[in-house]
Amino acid sequence: MGENAITLRPIRVDDAGQVLTVQRAAFVSEALLYGDADMGPLTQTLAELEHELHGNLGCIAERAGRIVGAARAVASGTLLLVGRIAIAPDQQGDGLGPRLLDVVEQRGREHGCTEAELFTGSLSTQNLELYLRLGYRETERVPQSEGIEQVFLRKPLTATA
Repeated sequence: MGENAITLRPIRVDDAGQVLTVQRAAFVSEALLYGDADMGPLTQTLAELEHELHGNLGCIAERAGRIVGAARAVASGTLLLVGRIAIAPDQQGDGLGPRLLDVVEQRGREHGCTEAELFTGSLSTQNLELYLRLGYRETERVPQSEGIEQVFLRKPLTATA
């Protein structure tokens, strides 16, 4: 593999420092979009993230030894709850998000999950378009403040998906 090749692998607790760095960098644009510098991805502590990574079904994308993307997921019965998909700003637009989601969904299938759920904000139109293209369907909108909604989407995790 060349030095620019991407490696995808399961997320580990010892990835927390680099994942937190990528997460914060990736969510700055969301904070600007929503006018909310106090959103969870920006205020999460290293200790909180380390705790969250125990038993997590997420994965990371590495390029030349650097974590450039991450997606986290946990199984709740047969539902795979996907969250905090973060791609380093200099790596966005190269298809890492769909690749990470594919691996996370496969890990969910292996743990008996039959459906995946994720959410984003109603102003995050690029995220919504991506999730719809990847087979997710909107299931619920939860009003937040100032006309903004949290949009929940689900996708069946069939063996042929």
